[in-house]
Amino acid sequence: MNSPDHDALLAAWRTAWPQALADWSRFTRLQDPRLCDSSVDAAAEGLTGSFAMIRLADQRVVIDLPRVQQLGLQAFAREILAHEIGHHVLAPATATDHARLLARIHRALPTLEAHAPMVANLYTDLLINDRLQRQCGLRMAEVYQRLAAGAQGSTPLWTLYMGIYEQLWQQPAGSLGGPVDDAALRGDAWLGARVIRTYANEWMIGANRFSALLLPYLLETVSDARVDALMDTRHAGRGSQPSGLDRLEEDELEPPVHPAHDPRITGEASDAAAPAEPEAEPATAHSVGQAREPFEYGEILRAAGLELDPSQLAIRYYRERALPHLIRFPVHAQPQAMEPEMEGLEPWEPGDPLDAVDWLQTLMQSPRVVPGATTVRRVYGDAPGNEPAAEPIDLDLYVDSSGSMPNPQQVTSWLTLAGAVIALSALRAGARVQVTLWSGKHQYLHTEGFVRDENAILGVLVGYFGGATAFPIHRLRDTYAQRSRTGRAVHMLHISDDGITTMFEDDERGNSGWDVAAQALRAGRAGGTMALNLYSPLPDHLAGAKGWTADLLRARDAGWDIHVVRDMADLLAFARDFSRRHYQQEARR
Repeated sequence: MNSPDHDALLAAWRTAWPQALADWSRFTRLQDPRLCDSSVDAAAEGLTGSFAMIRLADQRVVIDLPRVQQLGLQAFAREILAHEIGHHVLAPATATDHARLLARIHRALPTLEAHAPMVANLYTDLLINDRLQRQCGLRMAEVYQRLAAGAQGSTPLWTLYMGIYEQLWQQPAGSLGGPVDDAALRGDAWLGARVIRTYANEWMIGANRFSALLLPYLLETVSDARVDALMDTRHAGRGSQPSGLDRLEEDELEPPVHPAHDPRITGEASDAAAPAEPEAEPATAHSVGQAREPFEYGEILRAAGLELDPSQLAIRYYRERALPHLIRFPVHAQPQAMEPEMEGLEPWEPGDPLDAVDWLQTLMQSPRVVPGATTVRRVYGDAPGNEPAAEPIDLDLYVDSSGSMPNPQQVTSWLTLAGAVIALSALRAGARVQVTLWSGKHQYLHTEGFVRDENAILGVLVGYFGGATAFPIHRLRDTYAQRSRTGRAVHMLHISDDGITTMFEDDERGNSGWDVAAQALRAGRAGGTMALNLYSPLPDHLAGAKGWTADLLRARDAGWDIHVVRDMADLLAFARDFSRRHYQQEARR
């Protein structure tokens, strides 16, 4: 598009941008909009289906100008741009609030959760357009009149939606495409308008009321091209990093309230007779301890527009769940810390960092500075300091992923969460971490040695096999066979159940697992721990013990620190206490 008409259109929309910003505040600052010359360019920006969109990741507005002309909206530059700015300023404003809104709507649309992004878009559009029409005097009603003029037929959802605008702006019935003779639709349109006005400053709370109102209409509507054209927040969260979604908020657990039963909307007394709402299910029915389950977390992020595979979603989930519990990992004190000490000067040459020049010494040698000739830099060496140096203990983590363990990508795996808390604490302290996930024979996944890559570590932890139980003894053997005794100390941690005793069986070379474990403890030099989910505590003495109980008692005598948890959820407390206990012991030493 390089015609004079196009150039004039482009200039008009660029001129309208500062005016649209000022409609919200003269202090509003956003990046200039992407005004796309073709639908191909718009698609490259992520805009499909609609004529406009927002991106919360980079606070950008994108407009498909050919689509705008096709719909006959080219004269409404200020209105459309101000509307898109409203999504950045008012609702949803941030990627986190966008996801929080979707979470509430998601729960209010049983069996129709897939429509949550559309409902959220329609709801926030109403909030924004009502403000722009009434407070800024923009022609939002005319935009919808233009959209209605080019369409044929209607759906109950679109008729209701237009009826809500007619109620908000006191437009004649049917002027925007709302209901005329249908009393039920007109009544619901009035309720929708009351939701928008009543909860204008509490729109997060009003979301489930609006969703409950739309629910029966969604059952009748398969698709509506006019609704699709309005979906400017469909992919708003793409590339963003919403946070705080691992836990349910209190108002999420409340059952959806239809506007007809909300005293704030109807004006009736709160104790007025109304159909009994179902009691809210306890939080544990959905998520233990008010925490969202991984599959729920993933559904919300996908609805927000994030295109992530199940593993990436699980990584985000367990990172969020672990963050409040992170503590520093234990360290070993070394004899002395080394401190930098100046040893002399050397020439500074072009290509060296500019801030490395010692200007005082350079000017003392010659008042005329000649780069590479008179410029000098300081040379430092290491000298023993007065304080002991601290060296983190590396972590070698083995997590059971056999059939007795849950899939961490579907429901909360306390093994994965405990592993994430301890591993991320180790990284925070500067340690390196090796993680091995194991199940049956030849079923294991591990990091490439001891690493500091958070995503690589969590990527292993959120994996799942669900097979038989056979500890990969060769992993333990090979890790410590070549381990230098002058390198960092390593603490070994196993999270499992009684299946951990397969570690003491013979390996493929005929070596005793007991010997391999003993060699690993000697080479690691920082001990080993087993956190095991068992039905009963271990007896105090080996006498009379049989099977895996005898093996665990023998392992305890061989130097393994064994912690028994009766409930998987107790692994989280173990993870916190484990790091704290070891750190405090090392600090006292």
